[in-house]
Amino acid sequence: MSGNRRKALLVSAAVVGGAMLMTACQDGDAATDTGTAQSSSSATPVGDAATPSGSTAAGSGQGTGKGSGTTGKGTEDAAGSGADTGNGKREPVEQSCGANDISWSTRSETQAGGYILIIAKAKPGITCYLPAALPTVAFGSDGTQAGPAEQAVGKQIKLSGSTTAYAGVNPKTTNGNGGKELDSIIVGVGDDDPDPVSLPVGTITVEDPVVTNWHTAPADAVPFS
Repeated sequence: MSGNRRKALLVSAAVVGGAMLMTACQDGDAATDTGTAQSSSSATPVGDAATPSGSTAAGSGQGTGKGSGTTGKGTEDAAGSGADTGNGKREPVEQSCGANDISWSTRSETQAGGYILIIAKAKPGITCYLPAALPTVAFGSDGTQAGPAEQAVGKQIKLSGSTTAYAGVNPKTTNGNGGKELDSIIVGVGDDDPDPVSLPVGTITVEDPVVTNWHTAPADAVPFS
């Protein structure tokens, strides 16, 4: 083969090879660009859309639920406390005294033919109310009960601290020598008091006994017949 023909073949082969190489490179670049574009277009929008949506949903749910629950609770507590006074308002319910809320003592007095003064104070730390009604005073194993020494009921008395209430008991309102001799009385705050107390009074004769209402001054608790 002549030298010129060989040279021509080599040049031709080089041209063809270069063209193939350039085509392969272009194809590879195109593939790379396409992959990058697809990855970028698919990943970025999904991430951006998910983040704000999730954050907004969480904030909305927490804020609404918590706020509504707090409002409901406050309304229920305010509406349910106290006693209805009938004018749309509610007042605190006061505690009534029971015999076990009180420190008791007695004293013999000579007025009105002689009587027993019952003295009542609230125990330390207790505030309670004696009702506007007679104290319950009973005598002996048969439960003889004192009747009213006054025609009208008294006022409710608030016992707290040094405040003292007094009631006077005349154990015998009849003449003569009748009656039974006893040395204690049983006292309760009303007929339904579950814990009445027994108070020593010395020897007394009991017949048709009477008792006054509660008073805040001992002079008002004299059981005149």
